[in-house]
Amino acid sequence: MELPQLENVRRRRCDSAASVPQFCNSPTMIVMVGLPARGKTYISKKLTRYLNWIGVPTKMFNVGQYRREACKTYKNFEFFKPDNDEAMKIRKACASAALKDVAAYFTKEQGQVAVFDATNTTRERRAVINSFAKEKGYKASTDVFFVESVCEDPDIIAENIKQVKFGSPDYADRDVDEAMEDFNHRIECYREHYMPIDDDKDRKLSYIKIFDVGSRYLVNKVQDHIQSRIVYYLMNIHVTPRSIYLSRHGESELNLLGRIGGDSGLSPRGHKYASALGAFIKSQKINDLKVWTSHMKRTIQTAEAVGVQYEQWKALNEIDAGVCEELTYEEIQEKLPEEFAMRDQDKYRYRYPNGESYEDVVHRLEPVIMELERQENVLVICHQAVMRCLLAYFLDKPGDELPYLKCSLHTVLKLTPVAYGCKIESFFLNIEAVNTHRDKPENVDVNRNPDEALITVPDHI
Repeated sequence: MELPQLENVRRRRCDSAASVPQFCNSPTMIVMVGLPARGKTYISKKLTRYLNWIGVPTKMFNVGQYRREACKTYKNFEFFKPDNDEAMKIRKACASAALKDVAAYFTKEQGQVAVFDATNTTRERRAVINSFAKEKGYKASTDVFFVESVCEDPDIIAENIKQVKFGSPDYADRDVDEAMEDFNHRIECYREHYMPIDDDKDRKLSYIKIFDVGSRYLVNKVQDHIQSRIVYYLMNIHVTPRSIYLSRHGESELNLLGRIGGDSGLSPRGHKYASALGAFIKSQKINDLKVWTSHMKRTIQTAEAVGVQYEQWKALNEIDAGVCEELTYEEIQEKLPEEFAMRDQDKYRYRYPNGESYEDVVHRLEPVIMELERQENVLVICHQAVMRCLLAYFLDKPGDELPYLKCSLHTVLKLTPVAYGCKIESFFLNIEAVNTHRDKPENVDVNRNPDEALITVPDHI
């Protein structure tokens, strides 16, 4: 197969980041507000994961963890009583230490967003954080965006305590009833001096108030693009128990030939997998299942055997390999050795000539992630690179690991979001298929001349 002539190939670099918009010029502090057991840490972790996934360097600072390190043993709720002067000194010192680490993150690590996870229930504490932000920002003063979670539904609060707090080191050796009683007393300690963000008194602040885990929202004074993205995400995150099923298409005809990309149909074994996938999904007895595919033949043929109406997403199409579409890796190595080598050096940011990088795929998948957060049970039938990008979001994997996540053919991954992460189950449906996974190349020096960095084992999308 002939390759188009490429001019100035050597000038192309692995780094495609220049084409990705910079989301914020000055650093941003996201400051959580609310009583205990209102889902603040849940929101903080999800928001941190999302921002890192879309390429915004973000780090979470949980003040509770600072307190646990300062006080190795937790006795009872009296530590949180407002009149406990000794404990109050410790709590203020922990908050101060966390703020200093935020400053170091912005200045030394060049971070863009810090999520400050604490109760921050008094106007005084929020004023301290605002003053800190004005003084400690780099390049410009730090923008502050408050996220307040308001919830008075006793069932939601009780469930949150059950799922999250009983897994906390504070209650590791406590009886369930004893832990529940202590934590409810702990909430009351905070409630006594809780001052919610006031729509009138705090009208100059930038914030979003989330009522009863998303039944209602109030947004005030969104300042920039990053705050707008945060609001959009927070208004879409899901709390209802559900599962997301990820599967690649059945083995394709081009898979058998070792050729990348293209739009071929399924192989005979691929058709067998499609039937097996239909039986597997039926055995799961899923209510109101939605099925999504790409626009490519191999995913559509796979979905048709499931027997459920499906929706096609162009955003779920496989990574565009540009001029390398339908080539084998041996052919790429022979005809475009510099491209082959550059991809090994930085697989996440490397962009195929006239094609895409993994980083590009992440950005086009953002609407898919938003809709996955809104939906309940969904089966996504997609492609290897796309599945890696989706999996990296749910499992909080960084860009350098994302292109090497194992997403084998004829295997279903069941993802079940839990309190602070995601449970993953793998089901091989006992239909053999070619192996398209290649491990990360070893001993590739990114500073060497690309001509010297060639490896003999071809990598795969």
